[in-house]
Amino acid sequence: MDTQASEPRHPLVGLVDETIRLNARLRSVFGTARAGCALNDSEHMVLNAVVEAGHAPTVAQIGRSLGQARQLVQRAANSLRDAGLIESFDNPDHKRAALLRPMPAGLALKREIDARADAIAAQLVPGLDPEEVRAAAAALRRLRVQIEARLRQSSGAR
Repeated sequence: MDTQASEPRHPLVGLVDETIRLNARLRSVFGTARAGCALNDSEHMVLNAVVEAGHAPTVAQIGRSLGQARQLVQRAANSLRDAGLIESFDNPDHKRAALLRPMPAGLALKREIDARADAIAAQLVPGLDPEEVRAAAAALRRLRVQIEARLRQSSGAR
């Protein structure tokens, strides 16, 4: 029986496998960064999306960007709003799709979690070249943007 992994037919398939494995490993290691903050995975994901957005996003935009159902993002956004971490406000471009922005408490919590994550990262791989990691993140971001653009194009969405 051949126990070696077969080569994927397309390089993107290999990247998907490595990304899934890396995501699982990173989630287990960095999960402690938000210990004590009472955010579940979805809430943490939405808080990150709101804080890191270049402009105030809608729930639907966050869902599309993260590949998550709008309903899941809405529940997390509602919870974050109720906790005083984000707020919604009127969207001049759409009557029903409110925009989201972080509140001071949300920004402070994000900074606290990020500081813990930075400490974990420094201990985890002290010999890692920061420029190499930045280049890898930039390459993944470009790939994600290209895939999202292609999906929008093929679905006719704007």
